[in-house]
Amino acid sequence: MNIVVDSISSSATEDQLRQLFERYGVVESVSFVRDKHSGIGNGQAYVLMPSDDEGQQAIAQLNGTEFEGQPIQVRQSESADFPTGDFW
Repeated sequence: MNIVVDSISSSATEDQLRQLFERYGVVESVSFVRDKHSGIGNGQAYVLMPSDDEGQQAIAQLNGTEFEGQPIQVRQSESADFPTGDFW
């Protein structure tokens, strides 16, 4: 399941986000959306979890919770493709 995480603190790391989601199951990959020129994140990331059941549980438990000092929004991605690399 492809999951979108919004409103991520600029201090958060991909490893921290992976650990957060691993509480609910296997995490295949984590990718922060970053400006390709500056490398600065825009507060959004994608998490890929192979199990839909585990992904749904993570969404239900994490949406609206605090992560690295601010509340995050967690939802299923509408796209079947998992983004990789630079986005802007």
